[in-house]
Amino acid sequence: MYAVFRSGGKQYRASQGDILKLEKLDVDEGAKVQFDEVLLVGEGSDIKVGSPLLAGASVSATVLKQGKSKKVSVVKFKRRQNYLRQHTHRQFFTEVEITDIGSSGKAAAPKKAAEEVSPTKKVAKKVAKKAPAAEKRPAAKKAATKKVSTKETATKKPAKKKATKKTSD
Repeated sequence: MYAVFRSGGKQYRASQGDILKLEKLDVDEGAKVQFDEVLLVGEGSDIKVGSPLLAGASVSATVLKQGKSKKVSVVKFKRRQNYLRQHTHRQFFTEVEITDIGSSGKAAAPKKAAEEVSPTKKVAKKVAKKAPAAEKRPAAKKAATKKVSTKETATKKPAKKKATKKTSD
């Protein structure tokens, strides 16, 4: 039998006796942990899927050790910008051994808060929202006047041609 459960924002597939590295849990070594956010429990063709969770299903585990993963170098680099930042990071983890997978087999009922509102009420709300929006039209903006500079630009005048006198021979 195997189960898919959620812990630390991630999903894990586990069966009894498996050893997993999870995101850090605030629990001492040797303590028992129970995961109630079970998404799926199955064995062979008999699979029970929750929507989104299975009610009454749980995965039990024993904490083996707390630790840090291998060092990972982090490099931020932008070419031609004289930008380089280098540092390292070690992620914390909790290593657990799965001891038991229990299930009642009932899918948790999805939340019905969204379904309680009837379609006619939704339409009425939309109409009500649109009417005030039409009344709140923005005032017409005044046309931006272009500032005329007080300095006159100096323009070159063409040079006058000198009149040449013709001499008679």
